[in-house]
Amino acid sequence: MEKLRDFSEIVRLASRGELVFPTSVNAALRLQLALADPDCETDDVIRKVLGEPQLAARTVALANAAVFNRSGVPVTSVRAAVQRVGYRNLYTMAAAMVVRQFGARIRDERLRRQADQLWRHTAHVAALARVIGARLTSTDPDTALFAGIVHEAGGFYLLSRADEMPGLLDDPAEWMGAAQEIIAREMMKKMHIPEPVSQAIVSLRGATLTPPPLGLRDTLLLAKRLAPVRSPLPAGQDSPSLAGFIDDNALLDQILLESADEAASMSAALLV
Repeated sequence: MEKLRDFSEIVRLASRGELVFPTSVNAALRLQLALADPDCETDDVIRKVLGEPQLAARTVALANAAVFNRSGVPVTSVRAAVQRVGYRNLYTMAAAMVVRQFGARIRDERLRRQADQLWRHTAHVAALARVIGARLTSTDPDTALFAGIVHEAGGFYLLSRADEMPGLLDDPAEWMGAAQEIIAREMMKKMHIPEPVSQAIVSLRGATLTPPPLGLRDTLLLAKRLAPVRSPLPAGQDSPSLAGFIDDNALLDQILLESADEAASMSAALLV
């Protein structure tokens, strides 16, 4: 009963738009919003990135990933990295920093392992979403990458709260699904996620696939199902139509094979 009351309180706060972020997350969120400002000067952007060593390292790693480093010449400076990946992908890396801050403050060892697994799942989903969006679902690949990065933000929030409320996520019941959707919606608002991306994310649970797959939601559905690392949180049952599309799909297999190096380098950059 105590666990149920804790979870109900989290849902109540989410329903009222009162999710509480720790200081480190709020700081990362302010940086993300600053980088989204179209009036932000290039030199100011560079200074903000340099002020966050983790963001700087990941931006350079992303710039040297195969998808952005077509020339094979690595960049070693933040300025060159930002110029190569562009502001949209820099914003994505800042969003990744926001998401990861939830896991960074977890003290419980089991929950930290779950947060680490969830981030590895997220990195693979984001990398695969970019490939699938570009090659299969007619979805802007940069948008697909961004959506993959933030699609489990609600899950990271729950893991961070479970660290404060022991047992909160033990033996998750079916009723937890609807609550996760409420929390996910509020997380999307807090992080100022664009409405089309937000709608695709909150509609994932229980979604079915109607071939041919099109759009952002279908892109995320496929990427989550194909990710080599599964989410440690309950995600509901895969729809038969999704499994049926993936099984023995020669075109999909060819796309994944041809894009394997690209997806691997992208996920590796996100895991730095």
